[in-house]
Amino acid sequence: MFYVKINLQYFAEEKTEKATPKKRQDSRRKGQVAKSTDVNTAFILLAVFLFLWLFGGSMLGQAMYDFFRQNFQTYLLMDLTAKNLEVMFLEIIFQVAVVLLPIMLMALVAGVFASFIQVGVMFTTEPLKFNLTKIDPIKGAKRIFSVRALVELSKSLLKIGFVGLIVFLMIWFNLDEVMLLSQKSVDNGFYLIANLTAQMGMAVAVLLLLLSVPDYLYQRYDTEKQMRMSKKDIKDEHKNMEGDPRIKSKRKQKQMEMAMQRMMQEVPKADVVITNPTHFAVALKYDETISDAPIVVAKGVDYVAQKIKSIASDHEVTLVENKPLARALYSQAEIGDQVPEDLFKAIAEVLAYVYRLKNKQVGK
Repeated sequence: MFYVKINLQYFAEEKTEKATPKKRQDSRRKGQVAKSTDVNTAFILLAVFLFLWLFGGSMLGQAMYDFFRQNFQTYLLMDLTAKNLEVMFLEIIFQVAVVLLPIMLMALVAGVFASFIQVGVMFTTEPLKFNLTKIDPIKGAKRIFSVRALVELSKSLLKIGFVGLIVFLMIWFNLDEVMLLSQKSVDNGFYLIANLTAQMGMAVAVLLLLLSVPDYLYQRYDTEKQMRMSKKDIKDEHKNMEGDPRIKSKRKQKQMEMAMQRMMQEVPKADVVITNPTHFAVALKYDETISDAPIVVAKGVDYVAQKIKSIASDHEVTLVENKPLARALYSQAEIGDQVPEDLFKAIAEVLAYVYRLKNKQVGK
């Protein structure tokens, strides 16, 4: 019996169910989403090297030419003083920023775009919070020797192998020109190196982009696996969403009190209150511009009925005792409903009596 109980508990806590929408929302809020860093790396490399391929010669080439000319023609002839060092340092920083800023902007745009196409718009600081479990040596050792770590190692070795092969082939096909670099002018040599670097960079970026597709699919699978829930988790989630029974009871009681208060506010506006006289009370209001028949604005039994009659008396609303009609109205009509058709005649007689009574009071 004890063995069966343990097995049942094990199956109840085994994470075999897909994550619920709430679980997915909570995981997303914590930053636990399917995202491949290889996709970001591939997009950044592709954007940067494509930018260098298209604009490197015109923009960056001229900027670097001006940078070296300034260094060799001006800085080397300046006296070595503290003031000159400060001026040189600031000017060099500015010139380097002019060269690197467009490249960094392209990398930033490409990284944001790569993240957007994977996870959409998301901002969370949860992963930045300090967590002692992240520096736990035991859990760290488990992560190092886990299946995920082996997969990441295999991916890294595969990428290194393919990237090395791409670089080797690019140099091999351009080996003749590379071997003649020493015989070329500075401009031609620099152009060859820059052109070859851009080609290798774009080739590596395209390769990483292709390799990132299966990596992203694996990340989605792994994220779905980590978000799986047990039957007990789903049951606990539903229980938490529904709330504590005591809180639900208090909430329901509060709603009933508010509904009762709204109902009592309508009693002074009623034309007549039909009573049992002690157990039932139903307040009716008739406005021919709103409805074709009188409307039930309040009803109740026992204490509520006494409360309705008390408010009606305080506001000079006519009370009519009619036991069968009061019971029929209470059981057949809800608050806000028109009176049933089979009670039209009885209600009409009551209203006629009420109107005659009011007319007499006005005549006096």
